[in-house]
Amino acid sequence: MHCPFCGATESRVVDTTSDPEHDEIRRRRLCQVCGKRFSTVERVRAELPLVIKDNPGGAPLRREAFDRAKLRRSILTACAKRPISEAAIDRLIAGIEARLRAENLGEVSSRVIGEMVIEGLRDLDEIAYIRYAIVFLGLEDLAAVQGEIERLLKQKYSNEHHAQPR
Repeated sequence: MHCPFCGATESRVVDTTSDPEHDEIRRRRLCQVCGKRFSTVERVRAELPLVIKDNPGGAPLRREAFDRAKLRRSILTACAKRPISEAAIDRLIAGIEARLRAENLGEVSSRVIGEMVIEGLRDLDEIAYIRYAIVFLGLEDLAAVQGEIERLLKQKYSNEHHAQPR
């Protein structure tokens, strides 16, 4: 482990905390050379399936390793300037990873992952959902966006109406 301040490799762990919700271990370290403290995070690296990328126009399919950072970036883009906590975003990502591990597949379509994201965003924040849906569902004009908003509002109203005690 390299110190982010001086680059030295000699450090010692001064504190360790476990975060079972995110399957992480956080370690507080002290650089033995410059004396500064820094934190590291360890995460279990369970095998996730390869992601099959759709190629338009009949080109051969591409396969690439699941990329947590790429998934996080796309979700953060949809959630930009929304009142959504980092913890909620981390829970969404961890939930998607857990579902992918539970499926125990060697490969999964990027479309399946997108469906998981859009489902999670619908429950998390409606504006983030619409932002993601514009790209993921290919909503190309205002009428299509309006149709999706109306569908979302109808679903919300229906859920609220059925949830009220009689």
